[in-house]
Amino acid sequence: MEHPWHAKEIPQIFELLGAAEQGLTSVEAKERLAEYGPNKLPEPKVPGVFHTFVSQFQSPLIYVLLAASGIMVFVGEATDTMIILAVLVFNAMVGTIQEGKANNTLRALKQFIETSATVLRDGTPLVTRDAELVPGDVIVLQEGEKIPADARVMFSSGLKIDEASLTGESLPALKGTALLDTPEPAVGDRHNMVFKGTHVVSGSGKAVVVTTGGATEIGKISASIAGIDTEIPLKANIRYLSRLIIAAVGAVSLVLFASAFFTGTPLVEMFATAVALAVSVIPEGLPIVMTLVLASGVWRMTKRNVLVKKLHAVEALGQARVIAVDKTGTLTKNEMTLTAVYADGKMFSIGGSGYDPKGEVARDGKMIEAVESPELILAGRIAVFCTNAEISFLSEQGVWKVSGDPTEAAMKVFAEKVGFHKDVVEAESPRVFELPFDYKKRYHATIHTVNGKGFLSVAGAPEELIHRAAHVWREGGLHRATPKDVEEFEAMFVRMSKEGLRVVAFGMNENYSKNSLETGEFPEIALVGLYGMRDALRPEARDAVLRAEDAGIRVVMITGDHQLTAENVAREAGIFAHEGDVVLTGGDIDAMSDEELSGKLGEVSVFARVNPMHKLRIIGAYQKRGEIIAMTGDGVNDAPSLAAADLGVAMGKIGTEVAKEAADLVLLDDNFGSIIDAVEEGRNIYKTIKKVILYLFSTSIGEVLTIGGAIFLGLPVPLLPSQIIWLNFVTDGFLDVSLAMEPKEEKLLRGDFERPKKYLLDRTMVVRAAIMGATITVGTLALFMGYLDEGLPKALTMSLTVLAVFQWFNAWNCRHDTKSLFQINPFSNKFLIGATVNVVSLQFFALNNGFLQEILHIIPITADDWFRIVPVAFSVIVVEEIRKGIVRLWNMRKAAAPQELKIVG
Repeated sequence: MEHPWHAKEIPQIFELLGAAEQGLTSVEAKERLAEYGPNKLPEPKVPGVFHTFVSQFQSPLIYVLLAASGIMVFVGEATDTMIILAVLVFNAMVGTIQEGKANNTLRALKQFIETSATVLRDGTPLVTRDAELVPGDVIVLQEGEKIPADARVMFSSGLKIDEASLTGESLPALKGTALLDTPEPAVGDRHNMVFKGTHVVSGSGKAVVVTTGGATEIGKISASIAGIDTEIPLKANIRYLSRLIIAAVGAVSLVLFASAFFTGTPLVEMFATAVALAVSVIPEGLPIVMTLVLASGVWRMTKRNVLVKKLHAVEALGQARVIAVDKTGTLTKNEMTLTAVYADGKMFSIGGSGYDPKGEVARDGKMIEAVESPELILAGRIAVFCTNAEISFLSEQGVWKVSGDPTEAAMKVFAEKVGFHKDVVEAESPRVFELPFDYKKRYHATIHTVNGKGFLSVAGAPEELIHRAAHVWREGGLHRATPKDVEEFEAMFVRMSKEGLRVVAFGMNENYSKNSLETGEFPEIALVGLYGMRDALRPEARDAVLRAEDAGIRVVMITGDHQLTAENVAREAGIFAHEGDVVLTGGDIDAMSDEELSGKLGEVSVFARVNPMHKLRIIGAYQKRGEIIAMTGDGVNDAPSLAAADLGVAMGKIGTEVAKEAADLVLLDDNFGSIIDAVEEGRNIYKTIKKVILYLFSTSIGEVLTIGGAIFLGLPVPLLPSQIIWLNFVTDGFLDVSLAMEPKEEKLLRGDFERPKKYLLDRTMVVRAAIMGATITVGTLALFMGYLDEGLPKALTMSLTVLAVFQWFNAWNCRHDTKSLFQINPFSNKFLIGATVNVVSLQFFALNNGFLQEILHIIPITADDWFRIVPVAFSVIVVEEIRKGIVRLWNMRKAAAPQELKIVG
């Protein structure tokens, strides 16, 4: 049974846990470790090579091919069976190698540094591995350390915890010991608890461990991911396509057997023909081509610092119509930056980015020198006096590391921008006393020696300082605070808050004694001004949002932050920027049914104050609307929704291991803009797959109609099973792979990009395949019939060869759906040139090689025969060029129509 530890007194907790304030003994700790197990999160089982290899066969299309190979064995075509199985094995090897690389890279991303914790054992502080902690242990919490387990706070001295990875809150949570009377408060509201995976940013304290390992809050979230299984869209598309193929094979077989019944044809003969037709319908080369297309896309994305864990995932992002982004760490840098100072009735803008101590100062849009403004000099002095944070730049990683409170770090950076360096200031004006920030006082105070006097600096909550300051600093001097002064500061506080700034008030007293501050009463100060801070937006965020919208993708923000903060960050990022945009809070979601939430989503661009369960409901609501949704995040709280979304995208640098495990893609450089690059790559993959499918299906239709037409006309079957295998694996095998290497088309990120169809087939593809297939059928049957008088072997040779040449030309047809073949640079796809040369050579070799002549039941042909074959086969290009020309003309007229209407109006 889980106890509400936040609602229990410390003595009661010790009694329940059988522990004491001085900690456990070594013997007790050892016994409990055996009982509860190590304080570790359950690690997901990494599939072995064999399991990964076998999983490559888990596709309906593969099942169809395996069934086809079984039939081939039954009818005695062992060679054909071996060819099919060889292709499937090669396909599985490619997939296994690629997914193995992704798993290795992901393991390399993990931090194998063993963390430690300070724990009381036998009444003495001891540093031990955090994996050895057990319920009942008393741990010591210090600045900069990670929280090793879920624990109830026993003592706090300004203890602040960064819980962003767990709750989504960008600001550190202040911790105390007071009981909570709320029955089931959210994790972020449990101010007397600390949680595994978060870390101390300032202050110190003690806590008693209440849960470890999988029982912790982070452990529960990690376990919940295991029960979430979301199918990547392309897998569903392939499944539907496979069903369509199976239905087509079944329908063709029924028609054949029905005709055999009515015409008196022997069933055994018709069974062999049905097998031949089935083999021609099934695109044997499609699985391996899809694998190669996806693998090449994965390789290109790796060069853009995007790790793709599953091959199908990169194409899924191209299908996305909604990207739900987390605010903290994804849109923002999770770096507090002081951007505004209000003092003496003047507002100053502070430039710069993040924790980089470089930035210009401006007032009323004009750059100024800080030394010329006494208000800024005083604001900088107070800022440097009131900070304990340390900042360093990690050149190898290219990031700033902060030790201490992010708010104080922002104040320190601002102080450096106006000329105050902490080391120099502390040397000249040593600190003599400090009153740490706590949740009761809500301010931080220090005393430094300046000119032989005690200089008191205070920074804290505006609600405290504005109403309790005895004086205000104005025009270089002190003035008694009046109601008008209070109103002025309150109005500015509200204004800055509405602009999305976190506001901190600051004040001072130039002659103050330590003894006066030690009384515990609010010190007599002069209110000087207000600092305005914000979590800096990532530089690429706004541009990425605009690119997404141009691509027809709706970007929404999901965050645990308050509504006002969320709305302003979203506005800055360009997400909350359209008329009718709505903000929905977690409370609003709780009050809605799933149907109501789904109906509301069309106008919502920001979700604020949400928890992990809200995120799951949001993802589910989008999916009920038929939307393909991608979710980005970095924290533990994002992991369930990353797993539930159609595509989960985690941050590689700042992302937690739980988030990376749950995601399908990992941005190795944390660049949000890389997501849009991945969208473009996904759409390119979709277009490429369509080209390959069109090529394979148009040639298959040609083969089926050729055989069916011959049967209908009472002719011998013009294509034997071994010949179909030759066409589908040799001729098609080279050409479809080369089509998979087709260069990326232009304007893939346009807003009207077609949405992928259920069966990966759209109306245009069906029409094109039918036209091409019909052209192939007419040409092949005409030649076959014309050569029957010269004997069946010669007619079979002509039908096989003309079908092969049709395929050569048809591969070039499929390079673009509207652009003429003669408008495309023929050398832009060197693989297609090489493949064409290769299949032409192989066809000539087969026609003149005794072994292959026997297998394929063909004979050599003459130059005159070739002069008949090539013009007939070229007709497929002529017909397709006519169709493309009509489409281009239609598109031109459609594009001109609005302008004509506008002129007429």
